[in-house]
Amino acid sequence: MQGSEHRDDRHSTPVEDPRPRLRWRFVGSVMLIAFLVGMMLGRLFDPPPLRIEDVEPWAEGLQLHFNREPQAHAEPVGGALVYRYENAYGREREGQLNLALGLVNWRVQRDGRDLLLVLVSPRPLAGQWHGAQEDGRWRARLALRPE
Repeated sequence: MQGSEHRDDRHSTPVEDPRPRLRWRFVGSVMLIAFLVGMMLGRLFDPPPLRIEDVEPWAEGLQLHFNREPQAHAEPVGGALVYRYENAYGREREGQLNLALGLVNWRVQRDGRDLLLVLVSPRPLAGQWHGAQEDGRWRARLALRPE
């Protein structure tokens, strides 16, 4: 080999510099730590999942208590009125309301990751929400009327 000398009985080929490999490991570990810290901060500032704490009959319909403000999507399905709460938790329960418009059966049931509030009556129903924050939790009153 040209320009190589024999020194102290060691091999004369140049040794690969270990710094580039260490540099990539360092950059990779810094990126991984930044990603994990970002995930932890995201979980820290993420609101708690929606949870239905209580369901009570009310003079005009139902009164529901939540741990935070709910976002409900109402959809009439086959004569029933269904309210969908996405990514919500709560135990399943059911009951019956005796209102001026007649007998109304209600049920809170799980549908995948969502909770459904299903209201069934002999006549088609329409509902109107009134929500307010009360004692650190959210109270929503659902006033039912015939459609």
